[in-house]
Amino acid sequence: MKTFAPLTAPIDPVTALTRIAWLLERDGQRSYRVEAFRKAAGIVAAMDDGELARRLRASTLTEVAGIGTTTAAVIIEASAGELPEYLDRLQQAPSPKPDEPTLVPLLRGDLHSHTDWSDGGAPLPEMAAAARELGYEWLAMTDHSPRLTVAHGLSAQRLAQQIDVIDAWNRTHDDGLTLLRGIEVDILDDGSLDQEPALLARLDVVTASVHSKLRMDAPTMTRRLVAAASNPRVQVLGHCTGRMVTGRGRPPSTFDAQAVFEACAAAGTAVEINSRPERVDPPDELLTLARDLGCLFAIDSDAHAPGQLEFTRLGAVRAVQRGIDPDRIVTTWPLPRLREWAETPLA
Repeated sequence: MKTFAPLTAPIDPVTALTRIAWLLERDGQRSYRVEAFRKAAGIVAAMDDGELARRLRASTLTEVAGIGTTTAAVIIEASAGELPEYLDRLQQAPSPKPDEPTLVPLLRGDLHSHTDWSDGGAPLPEMAAAARELGYEWLAMTDHSPRLTVAHGLSAQRLAQQIDVIDAWNRTHDDGLTLLRGIEVDILDDGSLDQEPALLARLDVVTASVHSKLRMDAPTMTRRLVAAASNPRVQVLGHCTGRMVTGRGRPPSTFDAQAVFEACAAAGTAVEINSRPERVDPPDELLTLARDLGCLFAIDSDAHAPGQLEFTRLGAVRAVQRGIDPDRIVTTWPLPRLREWAETPLA
């Protein structure tokens, strides 16, 4: 079951506050509300047991900057051995996600997730903890590349540092989850990739996406996408049309989809089924075309917060609706098979 299992009492206050943040993220709540619980969790984690006990006895939790009435109530109830009412209410609320299709239990990982190294809302260890709670075997860390400055994209130096952090995490954790070294690299105007080739060669997975000039003419966009999909450094073509279907929306980029998906099929590059509710990319007709042309697929969350890892449920529904064979979905593959597929030639 790729969903967060409900927590029961007794539960420590930090775990309760963190899980509330995840559930609020999953349900698309405003970031200030999510951050209130995440900040309170950090404050409590930094307290020694004596200080927390003293403040509980004196009813002075709300005097601590960053702890409000609601978060204090969660801390008090959890410290008393109770399941906090706020958490219980969130866990019992009907899920906003579609009914779970048969495919969901087959998902073993996610090839598109972000941390606070770029524009994500949580640190790498918390994203890993959420993936572990979902029962994943592996999770790719794919923060943005340098050109996307608005998302604090990783320079070559920062990407090298993150690679070291991921390697260290894997060495010190033996809990069934492996973190993969990755990136969501920008596809530049000419189809080249926004990161040094030597660094891309050190990564386990590269998800390549367009984030700029989405309205360029169709022939130029086609050449741009075909070049990226054919690049041996690229394993996944991310949110290929760039469309947005909620709010003010954004129309999809125009390109020769058959040419792009034929390039994906020839190179073994997976077409991403981006599961963010505001993207739902590619559209149904393009998903069907990619299926018929023999493409591989990656059902990805594009999560920017731990709770958003559950977004893959939406992508799984769409894959079932389009009749895509689960064996063509690389995010259902065990780690050894995934690594074999993702191997790229040396520079």
